[in-house]
Amino acid sequence: MDIFERIKHNRGPIGQHSKESHGYFSFPKLEGDLGAHMTFRGKPVLVWSLNNYLGLGNDPEIRKVDAEAAATWGMAYPMGARMMSGQTKYHEQLEQELASFMQKDDAFLLNYGYQGCMSAIEALVSRNDVVVYDSECHACMIDGVRLHQGKRFVFQHNDMESLEKMLKMAKKLTEKTGGGILVMTEGVFGMAGDQGMLKEIVSFKKEYGFRLFVDDAHGFGSIGNMGRGAGDAQGVQADIDVYFGTFAKAMATVGAFVASDQHVIEFLRYNMRSQTFAKALPMPIVIGALKRLEMIRTRPQLQENLWNIARALQSGLKEAGFDIGKTNSVVTPVFLKGTLGEATNVTLALREQYGVFCSIVVYPVVPKDVIMLRLIPTTVHTLEDVRYTIECFTKVREKLEAGEFAGERIASWA
Repeated sequence: MDIFERIKHNRGPIGQHSKESHGYFSFPKLEGDLGAHMTFRGKPVLVWSLNNYLGLGNDPEIRKVDAEAAATWGMAYPMGARMMSGQTKYHEQLEQELASFMQKDDAFLLNYGYQGCMSAIEALVSRNDVVVYDSECHACMIDGVRLHQGKRFVFQHNDMESLEKMLKMAKKLTEKTGGGILVMTEGVFGMAGDQGMLKEIVSFKKEYGFRLFVDDAHGFGSIGNMGRGAGDAQGVQADIDVYFGTFAKAMATVGAFVASDQHVIEFLRYNMRSQTFAKALPMPIVIGALKRLEMIRTRPQLQENLWNIARALQSGLKEAGFDIGKTNSVVTPVFLKGTLGEATNVTLALREQYGVFCSIVVYPVVPKDVIMLRLIPTTVHTLEDVRYTIECFTKVREKLEAGEFAGERIASWA
């Protein structure tokens, strides 16, 4: 079959509903200054969908630094890949400060989180190595595994019995190939909010001799002492061999980094194809990231207020009888029972009747007949925002249970 003909008839698991959802349930346009209150389709909404954990996306100091850096440097400098012509002292300074903050020997600045994580995995492992990874690892990690030319084993999410079973298989295989084992998990799983069981995973290192790669996109800046992430929160930061963090969440900008031993970072600096053959991060992004890191280090009140909001939201939802799963981070899922049609009707009601904007997650990300509404608290939310949201969720749940949202088809919103 012609490639374009196949695509016309098979839009993929996520794109299968694109014609009905595009512009509302997918690719919605939130407008106005980034924050807890924005505009959607011309109406004010209370927003729980932004990973702007510390509120830095619209912080006046941050915006001033960003604007001044753009005026000073423009968006083009430096030109070229860092290896060739795009290196600057500010890129190096940011790497040094990130390494120091994360208590690692060295760090490597990356242009983009998804691309960087995928590329780091591909560079680290050879065809003789074996990758063992959590079944709920982010898509960027899965794509990194897809690039791996050797064997891979997946263990059930946060299941240590399953992990050890896979480690035994991996060890047996590497004894034949002469390769090593890379175990991969997340610091905080971004959908359900549960932390990876880093402390428990580390306990297997002595017996199985693996290296541990942790994607802590949602943990960096939001948990741990001073926002050092899940490894710090669980007391095993030193046991994480390769730490990956992104700027797209708590730092509210573009870019990422990987931190590890000095010789490992040197290897990645010269072997990560996504960086070797790509333009360096523009200077305003780098200068802005330096300011953001400074604020994370020096203003603990940002993280404290984030957690005050998160605890109020999560405890209030549980007291109201909602199922929020096993979250032990600020990410707050709310699980309901219902069809795809009911899920879209619930979301439509929240946005149009109550002015509450949150993300909807349905099958295949969650099991069939499960609705997950994902709430992301931030330091710029208020306790009144929390109270109002729980009140609205309670009303919508009553309507769902009364059958007012029944239906199999995606809700009409146009």
